[in-house]
Amino acid sequence: QVQLVESGGGLVQPGGSLRLSCITSTNIFIQYDMNWYRQAPGKERELVAGITGAGSTNYADSVKGRFTIARDNPKNTVYLQMNNLKPEDTAVYYCNARGKNSGRDYWGQGTQVTVSS
Repeated sequence: QVQLVESGGGLVQPGGSLRLSCITSTNIFIQYDMNWYRQAPGKERELVAGITGAGSTNYADSVKGRFTIARDNPKNTVYLQMNNLKPEDTAVYYCNARGKNSGRDYWGQGTQVTVSS
């Protein structure tokens, strides 16, 4: 069982920045692909960004050039740096760990990001 704890959400004005963090309980962190998802009210959960254990990244088209995902393997932590935030980025953001071998998914509890003036 892997536990994930997100932090860093909050209220920010359009054009502002936030950095989300997700610390995991696993001691084999590098064997997990890490992802950030988000879910806005009335919408389905969507993949925002992902990073493999080797450091390869992918992003949703809507956040390319604004968001950056990174991981610190010795700290078992993944980050999501969000710049130039827009009101449409408002959502609950969830950290996800997916085992490379098992394919099993683990989720954090979510952190609210609200972009509003």
